[in-house]
Amino acid sequence: MRQPMIAALLVAWVGGCVPRATEESAVRRGDEAFALGSYEDALAEYRLAVRQGADDPPVLARVAHTYAALGRVDDAGQYYEEAASRDTALTDQAVADLMRLARRSLERDDHFAMATAVETALRIRPGIGVGDVALPLARHYFRNGEYGRALPFYLKALAEATDSVPDIVFEVGRAYEEIGDCEHALVYFERFREMVRRWERGEVDWYIGSCAFRRAREIRERAADDPDMLEAALELVDRTVELGEPRNIQAQAWFEKGEILADLGRCEEAMEAYAQVRYADQAGALVERAQARFDEIRFGRGLERFRDGRCR
Repeated sequence: MRQPMIAALLVAWVGGCVPRATEESAVRRGDEAFALGSYEDALAEYRLAVRQGADDPPVLARVAHTYAALGRVDDAGQYYEEAASRDTALTDQAVADLMRLARRSLERDDHFAMATAVETALRIRPGIGVGDVALPLARHYFRNGEYGRALPFYLKALAEATDSVPDIVFEVGRAYEEIGDCEHALVYFERFREMVRRWERGEVDWYIGSCAFRRAREIRERAADDPDMLEAALELVDRTVELGEPRNIQAQAWFEKGEILADLGRCEEAMEAYAQVRYADQAGALVERAQARFDEIRFGRGLERFRDGRCR
């Protein structure tokens, strides 16, 4: 009786070891194929090991590394995320491989693959430096209308740039302007304007004038008779008028200037601003409104508001 029992135990023990031995054999064959540069064969063996149950992080990292060697960004990223989430010791390898993939993709002008590789690396280790990939990545996002995603990479590129800095400064301003943040956009537009020669300022003057006018209106809407806020709005609209750009909003800018000056109680100056509306391009129906405002001040209509320190 004892011999059959021992035989049964041996069979069970050997049977339990076979799958593990098979997995180890597949991993070993994969390592040998990888060492010989046969990446497709290596991948097949590593994936076989995973299917047979060897899904521990080092094996997943082998799969990811092989996908990286084959230039398959999405697959490499998927396996590296899984491996690094289960064993943080693999994080360095994952990030290094993914950033190498990003640079290789950039060399092939495959900007979508570059972006995918960097995004995955940042998910694995947030805040990593992306170096020379920052500017191409920012421009990739900008071209695709993802201005909010472009900005952090533009700022990284600007911090590290040695060449073509004016171009980057202007593009940062454009990105801020595109997301509706004229307050920050103006800082970069004005900085760019100081960096370039006079005859190179035409385009940036348009953006400064447009953003300054938009910002002036935003501030005035929130001013609630606050003199400091109104003065800030006046300074901005003055910048639009000073530059004369964009030309198609100059009448609106003069009218807005009159409104701000009237709110500040600077009535003579307000009348002068309203009077300028008729001389601006594309004034149209705004001329009549400006004349009405002018007459309110000149002939004393709305005196109850004048007594409160306003002109109408």
